[in-house]
Amino acid sequence: VQLQASGGGLVQAGGSLRLSCVVSGRTFSSYAMAWFRQAPGKERDFVAAISVSGNNTRYTDSVKSRFTISRDNVKNTVYLQMNSLKPEDTALYYCAATIYRRDWVPLSYEYDYWGQGTQVTVSS
Repeated sequence: VQLQASGGGLVQAGGSLRLSCVVSGRTFSSYAMAWFRQAPGKERDFVAAISVSGNNTRYTDSVKSRFTISRDNVKNTVYLQMNSLKPEDTALYYCAATIYRRDWVPLSYEYDYWGQGTQVTVSS
């Protein structure tokens, strides 16, 4: 399976971006999906995840009420809508996938496939 992330860029604090991740090679509707991010000099951190069905999501506390993860099983794409961006959101954002139970959300260490990352930079 291959994951291709896009949509990053430079935005001012308070602005918005929408990241996309297209999955190819296997049946997208079998995969739970997630977004992670890695800031310079820091470890990669979990951001958000969505179940295979799309009915369940999970967010890290720092992005709750600002970010929304969603998926389109027809377009084989997972999205991360990011609003009210802050300079501390600056990072390289990765999408990840794993085959999982339909309505469960995997733990952060359970993802098997990773995209190449897309850079998000938020200026103050």
